[in-house]
Amino acid sequence: MIDEAGTVRVRPMTIPLPGCLSEAAKAQWIRAVFDPPPLDPRLPIAEQRAAMDRIFYAPRLAAAKALYPARITSAEMGGVRVDIVEAESDIADRTDDRVLICLHGGGFRIGAGMGALLEAIPVASKTGIRTVAIDYRMGPEHEFPAASEDVAAVYRALLQSHAPGRIGIYGNSAGGVLTAMAAAWFAEQGLPAPGALCIVSAPADNVWGGDSRYTVLPLVGWPAPAAAPNPPPTGMPYVRPEDLHHPLVSPALFPEAARGFPPTMFVCGTRDGAVSSAIASHSRLVAAGVDATLELWEGMGHGFVFDDVNTPEAIEALELIARHFEDHLGARDARQPAPAGSERT
Repeated sequence: MIDEAGTVRVRPMTIPLPGCLSEAAKAQWIRAVFDPPPLDPRLPIAEQRAAMDRIFYAPRLAAAKALYPARITSAEMGGVRVDIVEAESDIADRTDDRVLICLHGGGFRIGAGMGALLEAIPVASKTGIRTVAIDYRMGPEHEFPAASEDVAAVYRALLQSHAPGRIGIYGNSAGGVLTAMAAAWFAEQGLPAPGALCIVSAPADNVWGGDSRYTVLPLVGWPAPAAAPNPPPTGMPYVRPEDLHHPLVSPALFPEAARGFPPTMFVCGTRDGAVSSAIASHSRLVAAGVDATLELWEGMGHGFVFDDVNTPEAIEALELIARHFEDHLGARDARQPAPAGSERT
């Protein structure tokens, strides 16, 4: 039923898993429904993080390490704790002067440590590029712009030894949003743009609007948000509601903030609550003149690239992420002026 305002009320439906999914992806989806992450917002944040590390991240990280052996070094860059991941495979070239920054997901409140390594190890292996996973400040202890400041501090440190065009940044979920926020923050601080961005299971804004917020949650057994307000609040503690519509918080909503973005790829599944907002962000970046691409996987859920790195769909996505950075890092040094007539269209 559809009312005069265009609001749709849907009768009960039967929605099977898409037949195009691999058997591993089907099992991943069923596991996500019947064995969801152990997030209980009623618990103190330290207990939430410990439960996620023990129950969710630890087994997935063990699987990723077995599939993609890597050397992990803890360090500090610009006063921020990081883990440096180098793949122990033939593709890893120790003379490669490129570097990736990994910004972990977790709703700006969990994911540091194990979650960051889970998202850094497969990409470091697939690309053969040293990957720096940042332990940025999160909520509820911290608020915007703490995380952007931390990413900028690490970026400044890397700029001492790397051309900006040789630095790529990617993130999953909240880390994907932070990837966009960091790019806008760099421009605000007068820093050169990095060589490329990749935003996984996320938009380039903190509003997270669109149809999928309503249509996807019931597919995993969660109630859809109330019809108003639309977009519904995200409940992430890091960004105050009054800051959501700010160019340094939601740069995709502001053409002047997005215009200077380097080549940016969005990766998302169609059963991801973020897919509508990712599609909208891609369109907005293209309208702002950014070299933006959108890669969608039918039937895949939120964070599918890292939830099970051994599914054919995750492997395919990781290979596309690697190709994106291979294609764009090492292009014209962002610190040098563009040759006349070379403006991107």
